[in-house]
Amino acid sequence: MLFGKSKSQLGIDIGTSNIKIVQLRPENNRFILETYGLVNVSYQITNKDSTLAINQTAAILKNLIAKAKVTTNQIVASLPNSAVFTSVIEMPKIPRDELKAAVEFEAKKYVPLPLSEVALSWSVLENRHPKVTRETNLGNLKAVDESKNRILLTAVPSAVIDNYLKVFQLAGLEPLALEIEALSLIRSLVAEDARTTILIDIGAKSTSINLVDDGYLRLSKNLNVGGDTVTTSIAGSLSVNFSRAEQFKKDFGLSTSSPQMPQMMRPILDILKNEAMQLINLYESRGERIEKIILSGGGSKLPHLVEYFSSLGKTVVLANPWSHIVYKPDLKPIVESQGLNLAVAIGLAMRRADK
Repeated sequence: MLFGKSKSQLGIDIGTSNIKIVQLRPENNRFILETYGLVNVSYQITNKDSTLAINQTAAILKNLIAKAKVTTNQIVASLPNSAVFTSVIEMPKIPRDELKAAVEFEAKKYVPLPLSEVALSWSVLENRHPKVTRETNLGNLKAVDESKNRILLTAVPSAVIDNYLKVFQLAGLEPLALEIEALSLIRSLVAEDARTTILIDIGAKSTSINLVDDGYLRLSKNLNVGGDTVTTSIAGSLSVNFSRAEQFKKDFGLSTSSPQMPQMMRPILDILKNEAMQLINLYESRGERIEKIILSGGGSKLPHLVEYFSSLGKTVVLANPWSHIVYKPDLKPIVESQGLNLAVAIGLAMRRADK
């Protein structure tokens, strides 16, 4: 596969049910959409023995790139939430050259695997809008202590990273970075907004609930519940196949005009809402306030889902990852319909090359 020189960058989001790509070109402090694409897949490459899945995923990705007429081989890709361990920890403010060893020592308390089996990365979270120092410790959620560094700790099994790199090598691509999905979502959906926000990204098979404070990730939790879980519940209740249940879900959603449908879906959706409610209660019990909830991912297309989450007493909006992207006007109906699916890939393509 041959590519010419380009300032453009390709974001690649390999999910549990599909691959999504977005190519953006930076220009005058904005991003220009050059191409995008998505395709369904059923191969999981997070397992150690994934040779067949790796080859099949690489072939599908290569074909998708060709059909989308991608013009760059420089990519930023996401790592699945289910394979990533993340935590925000506090460390004393010590010289940078001493911080690395201190973080690695502290990481042993948080990472459930031997450090020899993971790729460990970390970054210092700087407050763009300083807050009053408080002394509070509530579970995993700590109040900001200005006398300490807040460190975003990320650990990914080395085998998972190796599998992803093999896919990209087979597809003729040059990975510039791999990052967790939550960071990509923050970039495309929150940007410089200092308000405290909960990002709920509902995928096909899993959902991530992320607390974003001052534009930085404070907490991320992954749940093995997604849009397919809802569809499976409908299929079982109505004794219909999966595709028919999916169509029922899209047609009726949580509309009260068909009371039976919401009753089938609520036990699954209540899991997500209860997790969000616990996070809100925990955070606001110390005097802070969560301003809004953003819903993203293909599962957030469920009709009346915004109203369902509004019972939490917060402003709830559907994600709009195109707000910082320029594209041709005639593409508007097409790209806007796919925005909820492409939020991660858009955020990946927006990542600065010098980061």
